Amino acid sequence: MPQIPIIMPQLGESIAEATVVNLLVKVGDSIKADQSVMEVETNKATMNVSSPCSGRVQQLLVKLNESYAVDSVLGYLEASPEEVARLGLDGLAPNTTSKMAEPASTDDGKTSVAGRTSGVEPTVRGLPVPANAAGASYMSPRMKARMNELGLHAADLAGVAGSGAGGRLTIQDFEKFLANLEKHKLTPASSMRVAVADGMRRSWTRPLATVGLSVCLDPMLAHRKGSDPKAGPALYALRALALALAENSAPAGRLVGNKIVHPSAIDLGFAVEVEDGVLVPVIRTADKMSLSDLVGRYNELLDLARQRRLPPDATGGSIATVTNFGTFGLMWATPIPLPEQTLVLGLGAGRRAPHWDEQRGQFVPVMEANLTLSFDHRVLDGGAAGRLLTRVAELLSHPEKL
Repeated sequence: MPQIPIIMPQLGESIAEATVVNLLVKVGDSIKADQSVMEVETNKATMNVSSPCSGRVQQLLVKLNESYAVDSVLGYLEASPEEVARLGLDGLAPNTTSKMAEPASTDDGKTSVAGRTSGVEPTVRGLPVPANAAGASYMSPRMKARMNELGLHAADLAGVAGSGAGGRLTIQDFEKFLANLEKHKLTPASSMRVAVADGMRRSWTRPLATVGLSVCLDPMLAHRKGSDPKAGPALYALRALALALAENSAPAGRLVGNKIVHPSAIDLGFAVEVEDGVLVPVIRTADKMSLSDLVGRYNELLDLARQRRLPPDATGGSIATVTNFGTFGLMWATPIPLPEQTLVLGLGAGRRAPHWDEQRGQFVPVMEANLTLSFDHRVLDGGAAGRLLTRVAELLSHPEKL
């Protein structure tokens, strides 16, 4: 019968070890997949270690009240070959030389954790992550050099499971991945697509979040109908964001080390779809110009962006972006801020919806849309983001102030 190790899982990003406080099964017990086999305690919480598959408990290698490192072998299960193959755990069968990570004593007599067991692939139990899908989490210098040579990033290999010790991606895994790619249709990515991909990859290194609310568009549509020149919905949103940030620019600050860098000017960008990518023209000091004054500059930059002829002074250096994803018929989206920005304001498609009228005492139809704000969670929390978005919505409901 195949032997499957029970592994100490990664119980948190900063957790390196856990203490066994209770055994929930004993040797000889038949257990099911994901059944809790023991309770462990970290410096943050008490959690359970689960069985990687169904089987019979063959051996438990732990002692109560002792700590074991993440990836340590805590015991073994006997499982049927069918069960092992069904769950894709073939690669977890232990080597004959594998040993449990033994608790070690420090000079002061306290228990610490010895080195991690080699030859054992870690699991992440209790989380919706398959045990054999760790991806390219660990790469050797040789592996990184090979990737640099080909112009690849770790994100390109996110779906490749490593077969090396501790889930390490090996050269063999990498070359097998490249060979498999050749079996598919391949087309060269444009320079625009590569640039967008690089920007989004760098943006995604930050913790991002999104808040949203519904906003009534009727006041804006009525104002636009009587205006000349006429501003588009995205420009209304841009102007409202500019005024809100002029009142308090801190939400658009950037975190650098332990300092918040506040913006020196309210320079806002707006997203324009072009062939195979997106460009973001920038309107400088958008808070200093009225809505009607902004229309000409906005339309000029929109045309130049579609021609891909934006001047240098109209690109880069913006503190936030406005995107009208409603033009694609989308009600809701979670746009990603540019790497140098903290905020991106999104506007969804308008739709008729019932709204309760207190004076009439009945529901009346209004045109409304979803307004979203995606932000760098290191700089803003939900409350601050919600207050900024609410202020933008208030300004949109009084377009005459824009």
